[in-house]
Amino acid sequence: MTRHVLEIDDLAADEIVRVLDLADDPVPPPLLAGRSVGLYFEKPSLRTRHSSEVAVVQLGGHPLTFRKEEIGGTAREPIGDVARVLSGYHAALGARVFDHRILEQMAGASDIPVLNLLSDSGHPCQSLADLLTMRQEWGSLQGRTLAWVGDFNNVARSLALGAARTGMALRIASPSGYGPSEADLDRLVAAGLDGPPAVSDRPHEAVRGADAVHTDVWASMGQEDEADARRRAFEGFQVDAAVMAEAPAHAVFMHCLPAHRGEEVEAAVVDGAQSRAFPQAHNRLHAFRGLLRFVLEEGR
Repeated sequence: MTRHVLEIDDLAADEIVRVLDLADDPVPPPLLAGRSVGLYFEKPSLRTRHSSEVAVVQLGGHPLTFRKEEIGGTAREPIGDVARVLSGYHAALGARVFDHRILEQMAGASDIPVLNLLSDSGHPCQSLADLLTMRQEWGSLQGRTLAWVGDFNNVARSLALGAARTGMALRIASPSGYGPSEADLDRLVAAGLDGPPAVSDRPHEAVRGADAVHTDVWASMGQEDEADARRRAFEGFQVDAAVMAEAPAHAVFMHCLPAHRGEEVEAAVVDGAQSRAFPQAHNRLHAFRGLLRFVLEEGR
């Protein structure tokens, strides 16, 4: 069976646990010996490109990264045709795209697994790395509380779905107009969240009792023209020492990076003792290796 993972809730709760277990395996098998994985990038990348390429190498395979301009985007030929051709070359495909519909078209035409490396809709690989980091911190995710402060963007959406799948409680603090939609809330409940999450516009309130405090940049890649307006809208939503002081002393701070110190997070927080931002970034490698191993082994 070909298994595509376009969002974190494409995986059941026990499957997420299995991916995390595989990610923690210190001696991965040469599952991809003599095989390759195609990695398509429409957006520039640091963590995603390096983590995905190294993960393929660690599984004994060869990563082949290609950019949108190299294939002419969708102007030269439909992306479904591209995916259908590449299905004859590779063991799996990963894609980092602006428009989630590109991933859906690739998955619809592909006979091999297609993995979402980021889209405007979600970032499941980041969610898996976040869940892995928190599980390493506590040993179990069940019953823990996660607070998200800031824009309920693609990263937040996938993280929230992952939290719902794994038995975590969820609190969200966003400015008006930047929080989860009704469709987002319905999807979280469908993913296993025990009732709607606590949603407010008060960061200090959202982090009280939270085991992990997460945030992201106020203007993501592709939103540069909104940066000034977003900076005004997000005034008061910086995760600083005062916000972290509202959380328990054991709480950890997490950020998917890059971090804009002095905007969404205070430097003393992202560089401080409670921060897990860099172990979190390193876990992007292990999480993607675990996911790739899962979809390939399941398809055997």
